[in-house]
Amino acid sequence: MSEKNEANETTVLVLALTITLGLVGGVFWWLAKNGAINNITNNPSSQVVSKGDTFAKVPKVPSGLFSYGGSTTWAPIRREVDPLIQTAQPQFRLRYTDPTTGAPGTTSGIKMLLNNQLAFSESSRSIKPEEYQQAQQLNITLKEIPVAIDGIAIAVNPNLNIPGLTLAQLKGIYTGKITNWQQVGGPELVIIPYSRHLEDGGTIQFFEENVLEKEKFAANVQFIPTTTQALQELAKNPGGIYYASAPEIVGQCTVKPLPLGRKSDQLVPPYKEPFIPLEQCPIQRNQINAVTFQSGEYPITRRLFVIVKQNGQSDQQAGVAYVNFLQTDQGQELITKAGFVTIR
Repeated sequence: MSEKNEANETTVLVLALTITLGLVGGVFWWLAKNGAINNITNNPSSQVVSKGDTFAKVPKVPSGLFSYGGSTTWAPIRREVDPLIQTAQPQFRLRYTDPTTGAPGTTSGIKMLLNNQLAFSESSRSIKPEEYQQAQQLNITLKEIPVAIDGIAIAVNPNLNIPGLTLAQLKGIYTGKITNWQQVGGPELVIIPYSRHLEDGGTIQFFEENVLEKEKFAANVQFIPTTTQALQELAKNPGGIYYASAPEIVGQCTVKPLPLGRKSDQLVPPYKEPFIPLEQCPIQRNQINAVTFQSGEYPITRRLFVIVKQNGQSDQQAGVAYVNFLQTDQGQELITKAGFVTIR
């Protein structure tokens, strides 16, 4: 065979290979664009839908009535998200379920999940080692899937004149080492710390572990059943202080959120600056400082999780579907609207 014929055959083979690769690439692009190929994250239980999808386009949504429960921090997200899920995929019916005894919260939600009272649960903290152990004893595998970022905000009476607190000062207040606002640059005024009970939810447990560093609450801490009641007390008490999920604090009209910092010269507000005076509320409300929550500059942030049972049954399908709803663009926009920070 002549060199000229060999060159022609080589050219033909190269062209054929190029065309084939182009066709394969085009088919792959079309499939990906139309949702036939799903992106899989490092979380094998979560089938993350492609960016730009809406609730109506989430695949593999099971049919049935699914009970779920858990964290009270999640309430603003549930209010925004759940009605639109029901509209987009009416076969997927959701029912928030309170515990039969005790207060609703992360801990009770995980307990109910292990007792087969829930299909999936919502959590404002990571699963504890003892909860993993309990699940293992029941032959249940749990997986936590993050869907949003939250911060813990500190609220005081609007008339209290103080620039902010460091984490060390906050710890000192709740462990009883600091009992007067004068000790942290404020007026001569006794501090009245408020908190929900430790067993009431993930926020309190997170605060105890990460702010108090597992020291006990001081004897002067007044325990209040709900955030609503605590904020009502705070509005009446000039010396009061309370902590809760940032969306429950920042937009309020009757209490003032405080800047926090790791050091006194690094105070970061949980709200967007400039601060909107409370006299303008509710016409104008302060908004979450999302940028500093995402960057970690704000010193007390955490992730919110959906807790899913890895049992290959409808409960797992329901939990994964709920995660997928929240991870769509529509879901992330609603998380922002609820006052939380997106993870994407």
